[in-house]
Amino acid sequence: MSETSSSGRPIVIAANRLPVMRTNEGDWSPSPGGLVRALYPMLRESGGTWVGWTGDPDDHAEPFSVEGVDLHPVPISAEEMNLYYEGFSNDALWPLYHDALRESTYDSEQWDAYKTVNERFATALAEIAPADSIVWVHDYQLQLVPGLLRARRPDLTIGFFLHIPFPSVDLFTRLPWRDDIVQGLLGCDLVGFQRPRDAQNFIATVEQLLEADTSDDTVSFDGRTVVAADYPISIDVAEVEEIATGRATRQRTSQIRARLGDPEVIMLGVDRLDYTKGIGLRLRAFAQLLEDERLDPTRHVMVQVATPTREAVEHYQDERASIERLVGEINGRFSRIGLPVVHYLYQTLPYDELVALYRAGDVMLVTPFRDGMNLVAKEYAAAHIDGDGVLVLSEFAGAAEELTDAVQVNPHDDRALQDAIVEAVEMHRHERRGRMSGLRDQIRKSDVQGWADRFLAALEVASSTASR
Repeated sequence: MSETSSSGRPIVIAANRLPVMRTNEGDWSPSPGGLVRALYPMLRESGGTWVGWTGDPDDHAEPFSVEGVDLHPVPISAEEMNLYYEGFSNDALWPLYHDALRESTYDSEQWDAYKTVNERFATALAEIAPADSIVWVHDYQLQLVPGLLRARRPDLTIGFFLHIPFPSVDLFTRLPWRDDIVQGLLGCDLVGFQRPRDAQNFIATVEQLLEADTSDDTVSFDGRTVVAADYPISIDVAEVEEIATGRATRQRTSQIRARLGDPEVIMLGVDRLDYTKGIGLRLRAFAQLLEDERLDPTRHVMVQVATPTREAVEHYQDERASIERLVGEINGRFSRIGLPVVHYLYQTLPYDELVALYRAGDVMLVTPFRDGMNLVAKEYAAAHIDGDGVLVLSEFAGAAEELTDAVQVNPHDDRALQDAIVEAVEMHRHERRGRMSGLRDQIRKSDVQGWADRFLAALEVASSTASR
């Protein structure tokens, strides 16, 4: 990837969170994750800035730098976090954008907090963005920012990327403040989505709500042309492979298999503990296969990593209790002394530990009801430098459009899910290796650096043709 925009213009990133975390010593270090690793060098080279919240409520930290990148904190109070983030962003938008898997809560006070925080971000960006620079806004928490920023700074080139799905018109129009959200996004020169369907949903929504002129990938509104297209995100393939080939990882992978009792097949799930991820369905399918003796608890075990998220939200507390009760029931019925059949970890694992787990997993189960992309599926393929392993993948994950060599399944169909797991477990080595080769070829075609490069190149083209 080129380490700066093709025009050499400064770049400013805006996201809910800054790309750093406080260390135990009180300093700052870059957060883990492919997005940070992709954008950090680019910001360093372009002389750019990242705008976001520090992660601590009521933190009024002054701007600072970490590893040559300028960081501009935006303060968010504890009450605003409750209303703007846990409330409107994750109790209204999140379920709605994930096919309304759970009813959204529409609360005017939460909406007011969402507007307030978005205005604060737009004000900060307007003040610090250099003349004629590029501003790249990320994700559903900041959908009003582009429109607010455009009004303040028409000289800027503005892009937005939505990391989660964009819903159909019928679902989106349930949102009481639907016009505000759409007009906020139309402040961009380019709106990026994970899948073509998401971009199509957005264009159809704009056409219906605002009666704007649209084409396959453009919207003409208020004297400007906005491009809406898909740019599927990826991972840092080279980094995953480097970790996977390391001696420490190989040793840890062997230790994991030994600690699990050297089973014939290890099935693995790695998810944030979120109701969209289908963890419960996966566990119930595994239990039914044990009950039907299609799987053998002496030969087949499952490891489920559930990363804590939004722990203060009641729905997530309920989801955790449900999953942990289910794990206990399965282990109570099918485990042997000292050898659980389901190994459950409710914790955030270091990345190198995750890669070792990926390598140990013979079958990876990625079965969300709906997912913008799901990078775990790609990380699993990248980690399997041995060329073996099988990915069972929900057809409702964005990754399914690229990872066609996975065993794809409709997770809502319990029998189909059970059959897919058995197919993966019993798959002949020749077919396993052929499928994994296809998966690895696909992820090498587009890593996270390439994703950022393509988006920024398209953004500059879009801005050159838009009327401001």
